[in-house]
Amino acid sequence: MSGAAAAMGTKSSRVARADAAFRELQLDPDGQAENAVLAGPPAAGGGVAAAVPRCPFSGGKVPLRMVGGGRTHGTSSATAALLKAIGGLEKLKQITTRFYEKTFADTHLDQFVRSHDDPHAERLSAWIAEKMGGGTPWSDERRTRPQEVVEAYGGMRVMVHDRSSAHFAAWNSPKRQPQVAGDHFVLRDARVWMRLMFWSAREVGAFDGEAGKAFEDWYVKFIAHFVRVYEGLAPPFARESARWSLDPEATRKYLETHTMADVLAVSDRQAYAQLPAAERDSGWPYDDR
Repeated sequence: MSGAAAAMGTKSSRVARADAAFRELQLDPDGQAENAVLAGPPAAGGGVAAAVPRCPFSGGKVPLRMVGGGRTHGTSSATAALLKAIGGLEKLKQITTRFYEKTFADTHLDQFVRSHDDPHAERLSAWIAEKMGGGTPWSDERRTRPQEVVEAYGGMRVMVHDRSSAHFAAWNSPKRQPQVAGDHFVLRDARVWMRLMFWSAREVGAFDGEAGKAFEDWYVKFIAHFVRVYEGLAPPFARESARWSLDPEATRKYLETHTMADVLAVSDRQAYAQLPAAERDSGWPYDDR
């Protein structure tokens, strides 16, 4: 086989893998539920969270609410109250703004971001708020969002209009190296992403105080649930990812290079062996005991 033919075969295989992964994303029950909301009429009140007279999570935890036979995340009055207690959409936007500042500087994660100019932080914070019961700011924005076609790796053009297509575009970012362009997220990608996310929340004070502690507990479980569709091995690492930013030496060392060598240099098997035994095989985050 000639070099050109081999390269063509490799490209075709890569495209086939990316297409298969994209089809799997489209079958995700959470994504299908989001598209169902978009297909309906705009919600009264838009993206403003309803007022909640008192905090119902005092002294306890807010569980994930699963619907659709336990496969789909659902909102609850407790998560709506939790959102209000931590400062609403504005506090979430502080988290996601700090998160994307860190992502753009990270030597590994930035390869997935085609452009720094897109309103990443605003969209992600609106999505989280909607998942917490804070109205439908993300769906409302999607209804008016221009249908954007972006250029991906190798000149591929992708219509970005929802979570699935946005992540497909990230897999095919023109910043990625040829040998991995089109590959879906793997464990090391998810671990770096989660560490930066929880660190950002910690830095802006979202985990402070009684409400903040309840939010931290819920948010780590929330991220563990949603990360599974991108990398099935990732959920058990959510708690470790949250603990990482409690160590000032770990964050100081990271800031020297903006590279998480301890994540990127280990295999999935090695990483799994490093987890506490109690966090390797359990029903968490759904069975939160």
